[in-house]
This record gives sequence, structure tokens and C-alpha cells, in this order.
Amino acid sequence: MRRAQPRPPRRRAGAREPDERRGRRAQIRRRRATLLASVGVLAACVALVVLLAGGASKARPPRTSAAATASGSAKPRGATRARGAAATASGARDGESSEIRRLIALARPIYCAGPRGDEVALTFDDGPGPYTKLVLAKLRKHGAHATFFVVGRNISLVPGAMRTERAIGAVGDHTFTHPELTAIAPSEAERQIVDTQAALERSSGGPVFLFRPPYGAHDARIDSIARAHGLLEVLWTVDSGDSLGADYAQIERNVIGALRPGAIILMHENRGQTVRALLAIFAALQRKRLRAVSVPQLLTDDPPSAAQLHSAGGGCGVGRISLSGG
Repeated sequence: MRRAQPRPPRRRAGAREPDERRGRRAQIRRRRATLLASVGVLAACVALVVLLAGGASKARPPRTSAAATASGSAKPRGATRARGAAATASGARDGESSEIRRLIALARPIYCAGPRGDEVALTFDDGPGPYTKLVLAKLRKHGAHATFFVVGRNISLVPGAMRTERAIGAVGDHTFTHPELTAIAPSEAERQIVDTQAALERSSGGPVFLFRPPYGAHDARIDSIARAHGLLEVLWTVDSGDSLGADYAQIERNVIGALRPGAIILMHENRGQTVRALLAIFAALQRKRLRAVSVPQLLTDDPPSAAQLHSAGGGCGVGRISLSGG
């Protein structure tokens, strides 16, 4: 039989471990302590990095647009508002060029622009009214601009129309109730003009510096009132005849026959026959390679000559102004 190996003797309680075993355990404890210390340092570093990154993002200046970067630096809003206020104080108004201001100072009615460009001005009186939205839709569809001479009492008939008309071209003062200004007292004539100018500026959201007297009726007193209120008096080169009862075919003939550079065309936006004639007028503009622009743009791009201004319309090919139009 095989003899059983003797068991190692048990270590009695309180007996000391051999030196070799005690050394190994001490070494393990030291390694664990070193590892825990390293983990603690690493965690502290991570926390510090996160804290610094957060602070940097808060302190980062706001981004600027590419345009602002290209120009050097973004301008604060306060500076922009200050420049706008300065421009207003200096007399510069939306759409009112230095050429327009020069013409206002001369206090002479305008019948046309110069003949050297490729632009004409379509103008519509007496609105807004039942056909206003249709006229605006047709102008937008064909990329044509126009100027609208508004009767003050009609402004509330088509809410929002004044801002749309301004966006499509320009708006002008056509008095509050459409009286013949030369037949009423100067004080009443001035009130008709001033009340409409104020109402139109409120409803259109911008300045009003164009004026057309009803029926084209004016004299030195009316001219002086217009100038005193910063208004340029604009008449016309040709009357479409729509307010005289012309049908769409007659309106087409009257307008198309007068389409030449610098012309200012009188129409009315509250006439169904005028709306019907617009498509043929747009086609004629394209054939003649002319562009329909606002009155301010027309007069800025090619202002009338001194001879045209002093000829009472004759230099524009205008005959006697009838009190049935306008």
C-alpha cells in the first residue's frame, strides 16, 4: 500500500507569516494604491478639461455672417439704427433720389422723363377699388412695375393694398376726396393733400413724395403747396381714356401708340376695361423692348431736360390737359 503524505502543519492563530509571503502581499497593496491614485488624477484632469471647454464656449463671441466677415467685422445693431436715423434726418427718404429732390425743388409739374432710355411709367389713379387686386396680380405675373396715385378715402376699402402697391412700384397722393383743387380755397386744397399724404404713409409703411392733382387741375398755388410738403407733382404724357368711357380696344390703341422712352401713361385701377387691356399693353412693351418702371425710377434714370420742364408738357408731346382725366 501507498503511504499517505503528511499534511502541512497548520499555522496557529497569532503566528507570523513567512517573510516572502508578507512581501508579496505588501507589493500588491502598493500597486493597488498606485493604480487608484492614477485613476483619481485622470478623473480630475477630465473634469478640468470639461470645465475649461464650457467656459470657453460661453466666452466665444457670436458668429458673424460671411458678408460681415468679408467687410471686416459685424456692425452692432445700435450703429445701424444710428445710421438710419441720420439718413432720415438728412432728408433721404425711401426711393427718393437726389434727382427727385432736385425736381421737387423746381416746383414744376412733370409730364415725362427724358427720351434716351428704354423705360416708361404706367400709372393708375383713384384706387384702391374692386379691381385693385386683379391689377396687382397681372403686374406681378408680367414683371411690370407701376405707380399708384391713391385717393385717401379709398385706402380702407382694400386692406393691405397700399403696402403691396408700394412693393410693386410706388404710391402717390391723389387728395382725399378727389376734388378739383383750383376750384376750392387754398386752405382746403392743402388739407386734401396733407391728410392723404399722412394716411398713405401710415398705410403703406413708407414716405410719400409723389402727388397728382385730380383732373390735372393745378395752378401756382397748388404747385407751391405741393413743394412746401416735399411733393413732386406728376402729370402724364398720354391719357388712356379709360375714365372717359373708352373700351379695352380704345385703351389699347391710346396707350400702345404712346409707348416710347420716357412716357408717363395715365390709367385707372378701378376700371374693368383697363384690366382687360393690360395684356395687350404688356405684349406691346415687350415688342418695343421697353420696361415698365415706377415714376421715381424713370425720373432718376433719365430725368427730363430743362426744355421739357419749362414747356408745360409741350416738350413731352402733350397737348392741352383735359379736366376729364386724372
